[in-house]
Amino acid sequence: MEMDVRQLRYFLAVVDHGGVHRAAEHLFVAQPSITQSIRRLEAELGTKLFVRQSRGLILSPSGAALVEPAREVVRSLDVAQETVAAVDGLRGGRLRIASMPSQVVRPLTGLIAEFSRRYPEVNVAVAAADRPDDVRDTLRRGVAEIGVVATAGHNEALADLDRLPMRSQSFVLVARDDATLPPGDGALTIDELAGLRLVAGQPGTGMRRVADAITAATDCRIVVEIEHREGLLPLVLSGVGVAVVADAWSGLANAVGLRARRLDIKERLDVALVWQRHRLSPAAAAFVALVEEPPAACDRDR
Repeated sequence: MEMDVRQLRYFLAVVDHGGVHRAAEHLFVAQPSITQSIRRLEAELGTKLFVRQSRGLILSPSGAALVEPAREVVRSLDVAQETVAAVDGLRGGRLRIASMPSQVVRPLTGLIAEFSRRYPEVNVAVAAADRPDDVRDTLRRGVAEIGVVATAGHNEALADLDRLPMRSQSFVLVARDDATLPPGDGALTIDELAGLRLVAGQPGTGMRRVADAITAATDCRIVVEIEHREGLLPLVLSGVGVAVVADAWSGLANAVGLRARRLDIKERLDVALVWQRHRLSPAAAAFVALVEEPPAACDRDR
């Protein structure tokens, strides 16, 4: 059998991107190259890997059985190549991280800044993942090697991943100066939030759970629901309403002229670094080691 790693990469690209056309766009290769590679792989294995149906290609039972072994082969080769390249120190390579949005703001930004100071020749790529399950899927597909998640307690979907706790995040309400809030800078109870118009994130997130709890207990209402979290602060600045965000956003909110008031609620997010239980590349291992250092070891906010 003459199966090579490029065939497996092409096979996985078709699986992950839902077809030959999108796989070709992602890999920047011609569609016929991928089609021919898949056909050669099928011939070598003696079985069909995909079945064409009206909605496109779907995996055959044989194809489904090949996915995880193929991922392991590709991952192992990538780690082997990066390990050899790092024999004389981290003087190149790529660190791939998947992170939920609020955790990119903090603590990930500070950690990347310190990592880049120590290893300036390593390229860092951060993939977006809205929910913990999205982080896990990104790790499973090999798009990223380590992930940053925020969960309200234990998450069974992440139980098969190695986990390094980082910090706990609370929630704040961000508002313009002209918002009708109790005076002072103290924490706000839900009962003190009557009559507010809320800008909220999508369901399934910690910020949305808090927003829903506020609307359930008061006469507040959600006036805008937005999946793009980068739009939350601009909407508040525009006077559309106030927003519940993780405390990671407090610095940004203050920097653009908004007020951030802590919410007196029990809801918290446990932030952690996660990765699959296999050998990490040198760059990923160095990042994990950085997170494991005592907070005073480097100038960053964790």
